[in-house]
Amino acid sequence: MRLGSLVSVTSLLLLTSTTLAFKAHDFKTCSQSGFCRRGRALSARAKDAGAAWNSPYTVDASSVSIQEGAVFKAGVKNSLYPEVNFGLEVRIQDDGVIRARIDEVGGLRKRYDEAASWALISEPRISQDIKWSAGRDAIRATYGPKKEIEVVISYQPLKITLYRGGVEQVVVNGQGLLHMEHFRNKPEPPPAATETSSEQSQPTDGEPQVVLEAAPVNHRAWFEGETEDALWEETFGTWTDTKPKGPESLSVDINFPNHGTVYGIPQHATRLALPTTTGDSPHFTDPYRLYNADVFEYLASSPVSLYGSIPLLHAHSADSTVAVFHVVGSETWIDVSHRSEKSTETHWISESGILDLFILPGPTPEAVFRQYASLTGTPVLPAQWSLGYHQCRWNYVSSEDVRSVQKRFDEENIPVDVLWLDIEYSEDHKYFMWNEKTFPDPVEMVNDVAANGRKMVVIVDPHLKRVQNYPAFKQASDLKVLVKPKSGEGEYEGWCWPGSSSWVDFFNPASWDWWKSLFKTTPQVDGSWSWTQSTEDVHIWNDMNEPSVFNGPEITMPKDNVHYGGWEHRDVHNINGMLYSNLTWQAVAARGDVPKRPFVLTRAFFAGSQRFGAMWTGDNLGTWEHMAVGIKMVLSNGVGGLSFAGSDVGGFFGNPEPEMLVRWYQVGAFAPFFRAHAHIDTKRREPYLLDEPYKSIVYSVLRLRYTMLPMWYTAFRETTVTGVPVLRPQYVMFPKDKNGFDIDDQYYIGQFGLLVKPVTEKNKRDASVYLAEDQVYYDYFNHFAYRGAAGGRNVNVPAGLHQVPLLIRGGSIVPTRERPRRASSLMKHDPFTLRVALSNTHTASGDLYLDDGETWSHQSGQFVWRGFTASKKGKVISISSSDLGKKRPGDAVDGVSLTSYDDRNEFAKSLEGVRVERIIVLGVEKKPKSVKVGGKEVEWEYLEGVGAAGRVDGGAATLVVKDPKVEITRDWEIVIA
Repeated sequence: MRLGSLVSVTSLLLLTSTTLAFKAHDFKTCSQSGFCRRGRALSARAKDAGAAWNSPYTVDASSVSIQEGAVFKAGVKNSLYPEVNFGLEVRIQDDGVIRARIDEVGGLRKRYDEAASWALISEPRISQDIKWSAGRDAIRATYGPKKEIEVVISYQPLKITLYRGGVEQVVVNGQGLLHMEHFRNKPEPPPAATETSSEQSQPTDGEPQVVLEAAPVNHRAWFEGETEDALWEETFGTWTDTKPKGPESLSVDINFPNHGTVYGIPQHATRLALPTTTGDSPHFTDPYRLYNADVFEYLASSPVSLYGSIPLLHAHSADSTVAVFHVVGSETWIDVSHRSEKSTETHWISESGILDLFILPGPTPEAVFRQYASLTGTPVLPAQWSLGYHQCRWNYVSSEDVRSVQKRFDEENIPVDVLWLDIEYSEDHKYFMWNEKTFPDPVEMVNDVAANGRKMVVIVDPHLKRVQNYPAFKQASDLKVLVKPKSGEGEYEGWCWPGSSSWVDFFNPASWDWWKSLFKTTPQVDGSWSWTQSTEDVHIWNDMNEPSVFNGPEITMPKDNVHYGGWEHRDVHNINGMLYSNLTWQAVAARGDVPKRPFVLTRAFFAGSQRFGAMWTGDNLGTWEHMAVGIKMVLSNGVGGLSFAGSDVGGFFGNPEPEMLVRWYQVGAFAPFFRAHAHIDTKRREPYLLDEPYKSIVYSVLRLRYTMLPMWYTAFRETTVTGVPVLRPQYVMFPKDKNGFDIDDQYYIGQFGLLVKPVTEKNKRDASVYLAEDQVYYDYFNHFAYRGAAGGRNVNVPAGLHQVPLLIRGGSIVPTRERPRRASSLMKHDPFTLRVALSNTHTASGDLYLDDGETWSHQSGQFVWRGFTASKKGKVISISSSDLGKKRPGDAVDGVSLTSYDDRNEFAKSLEGVRVERIIVLGVEKKPKSVKVGGKEVEWEYLEGVGAAGRVDGGAATLVVKDPKVEITRDWEIVIA
């Protein structure tokens, strides 16, 4: 009898809240993982051997060839296994990125080599300008605008080094830890010991003596170890991994001799600048693990793998930034060793796959982001409503519950854009199918929400309940697109929310069109089932897509399960969740007659997931520590390309006290993705339920988010073009300032110069904010001016419970809409306010991007993109607006060229009459004599202050231009004399 027929929903909830809560024994450490253990042992032997250690991998110089100008190819031999052949290919791309691939050639089996096909947007273009210079021991290529970049491939042993200006940037296999375990046949059990008898060996008692034949000397032991370790099978808890292909792990050291700080390899709950994992006093004793896993109540400081994996690492110094992107989809462990403030060593150990390594030469953070985006794509431009506030919990229990929540928000005049439904909306956790008892009128319910300008997001998890009356399961079973067990036959059966479940194999192309068809909201011509009890105002939340399997090893799918093409789950585990959200995103995008931008939230992700929507940091706890580490995780995900990220406001687990909840709303309001969410066992904590003064404070925070939506949307436009994250860590903004390399509790938003320092400590009523430059910064709310200093300076900023430490960097112009409505869709024709924060030299700039926020019409030129500048000549300050689409045709919007842009497009015409109702100019040192637009005086007010040029902090002089009578879509100039 199946477990699913015995376990009730109540006991299932108990199971998840107890046995699945985070416990160390639920997940492997490196010492419990055979291939990680072998990789770390290899590193230990190399360390013990010191200078005597030498990599056995060498390039066969006689096999070297140069193809297409920039492609180096050669055979590679391992002296320990001369009968095994490897191939090395090094390509130099037209943007200077180096790609190095090593694969086994002519082996017993094929290694998994398709990870890049899922992560990359296209095959990178090869440079046509590279010339290689070959010597006896190495070959090198020199390129770059000033011929400052050099790639050297050394032959004996194999080593790949990137230089810039003669200085080592990245060294691959410099420590000799490269090891690609080749495929082999499983050895037969050793024969029993041989007995021999001779007269010479007869003992005095006449009994024959047993003589054991001497074992052959193992010449490979110095490199691989004395004994085989979990090569063909290993156990963890009650599970056995059969490893039918035997050992196939890949180890490689990647070092940064002149970069002392590294960032990236999300997702981990830890500091942004990654602490060391080796040496005499490591911060962590285990390597960072990349293995997508459902980690309940994860620790707030740990190298334990979480829900997503992006094998991208930035290495940074005051001189340059470089990065490496290792495109491998299997479980990977990464040791980080900071040998000094100037040097970092890393050791990557993956269970399967080929070496497919991209070396991104930088030399700046912006260049690295651009180079990575050229490989995996930039974030997609989200629907504007998705940048508003999202209200969620597990679970709103009925249609009437949803309506009552919306009603309370409206009664309290609290803005919200999206209401969410967790798993209990569905009938027996059969997703797409509503529980008719509690949600008898789903379409009417959604329409009621949409009537107030809002959307709904509904969860669709990847596990399909194994019953024949569930169309999604039956169709998938009939199509034979479900993941198979290790036998390769039938359907894998595991345990998740519905009980007995199976999982769609999205690596199988036959699943793709079928999955998209499920989301159609109209009856299908062929009569196949689709989600007709839905509307285009419903968007999707993909949870549990690591995949989470309650009765599986490490709460996930067995590694010896079989996917399309015969690949084992171990080969594709970290990619699996991305394909699920990718196909869901495509399905939502294709369901209507007029294509609209989908919103899909995913928990599991891989490199390239930024192309398909948003992510959140999973099942966090309602603690101050989790609030703080959530900021660092969002910043780290941004480094990994995933800008549209956030943490559950309030924490998923627990009942935060009012002060904590207020602070968490302040954190969420300055995250790209802003959602409150809570566990089914928590108390209701919607904002309107708070007592005063907490309710009013949260209300003001939400209103602030909505006033700043134009800024957020414009910041997202930029990242869709450049790949630079929406939230920018200190090292990105000031890459040469060593004082900022470890700062991860404050950050900047886009190009707007907004510096945020959220408060994440109890009873804290001020904040120390680091200013990295000799520039003025203004308090966003009271316009107090803080002076930075060359070499950096900390300033103390008031942070009462009602205050968010938020500063505007001098030289910035921030567009807002100061009339927040109950939903962002109702603000489309509201007027704008511009905050002009003058720099030390009385200059400033900023921009504003607008489109319909929902369709793809912006890709055909239906948008407004304005640039604002402020400058001073003599005693006159000029503030002007111009059309950036017209002036900068070489730029792009959402990756689409503006060369055919028409500044009087239909969308622009729809905004005719939308005006700038106020301009606030910070740092005007003297009271003007006049403020004119088009030669006509306009109404203005001047507020005295110390001024931007003052030598001490103090209130900034502020000029408020009231209703300058200028339209947002027109060119104009304001002259302050």
